[in-house]
Amino acid sequence: MLSLDLARRLRTAGLRWRPRQGDRFVIDGDAFDGEVFTLSDMTIEAHEYSTGTVLGFNGTTEWALDSVAAADSLWLPREDQLRDLLGRSFRSMSRVPAVGEGLEDETVGYDVRTRRPGAEDDESHVSGDPEDAYALALLSFIDASLRLDD
Repeated sequence: MLSLDLARRLRTAGLRWRPRQGDRFVIDGDAFDGEVFTLSDMTIEAHEYSTGTVLGFNGTTEWALDSVAAADSLWLPREDQLRDLLGRSFRSMSRVPAVGEGLEDETVGYDVRTRRPGAEDDESHVSGDPEDAYALALLSFIDASLRLDD
């Protein structure tokens, strides 16, 4: 699962969430630390209002939380969602083997390769978690798209 740090960095970089069925999220703040929620018609639904999106909890939870503003939540995009956001810049994702004596067959991470439009070479984004590797690639893509010096 995507780390909270990278999810926050994606939000800060400008990634916006339009809540959909199956999306995972956390509620920012200490009260629900470590609780990951999933949007589902049975338990949590996204309701669109003129004032913004509200995530409604349908009474199946043990605590008295009726709803929370999507703006107060942090989206944890899945691997497939991150790959879709990379679009045509995505090239591949592969396991990265360990380097060292006796470790050649161990998997230590994942390498997501992307290529910016007009570039000749791929960029490598490595992390121990596939979703984190995709997020690092997306952060690089967002950063590059916002720079005027390229």
